[in-house]
Amino acid sequence: MGFLVWIIVGLVAGWLAGQVMKGGGYGVIVDIILGILGGIVGGWIFGLLGIWPGGGMIGSIIVAFVGAVILVGITRLLKRA
Repeated sequence: MGFLVWIIVGLVAGWLAGQVMKGGGYGVIVDIILGILGGIVGGWIFGLLGIWPGGGMIGSIIVAFVGAVILVGITRLLKRA
């Protein structure tokens, strides 16, 4: 069940990041991947800052969303170069 939750959180976070970053996104699969990787990056950044969001799935989506926004920004910068 944990893997399915990761996919759902990744999908939501990747989609939200694509919408916030003013773009059409990269497609469902890449959005999920960016969302899952965003969760890892966001968790690492939040851990460094000493911030531990609660809220179960909502907290996980927020952390993954922040990380996914960072990753989408980086991928767009690299895509332009």
